Amino acid sequence: MDNSRVFKMSFAGVYPHYVSKVEKKGRTKQEVDTIICWLTGYDQKALQQQIDDKNSFETFFAEAPQINPNVSKITGVICGYRVEDIEDKLMQKIRYLDKLIDELAGGKKLEKILRE
Repeated sequence: MDNSRVFKMSFAGVYPHYVSKVEKKGRTKQEVDTIICWLTGYDQKALQQQIDDKNSFETFFAEAPQINPNVSKITGVICGYRVEDIEDKLMQKIRYLDKLIDELAGGKKLEKILRE
């Protein structure tokens, strides 16, 4: 499967959709940011810089300070694929993020989403 189109998508272009999705379910932008920072190691300022720079998903994850060591605890199906079985590492990171956002929108408690 050719994922290059997804990799080149602007993170800043998708970010508002993450926020909108969770806000419709009574959750907050701050919770979205908390999830993204947990997953990637960005702090709030660096996350905002990535958004302002309109970086692609490829750049966004390449520049991430540190993918959370507990990322392997993220399991389940997103877009018809088991996230733990996705072979392309960049696509897996993107789907991890999608999965976490879905869990937030689904009403899961933040402490459970962050798998601490």
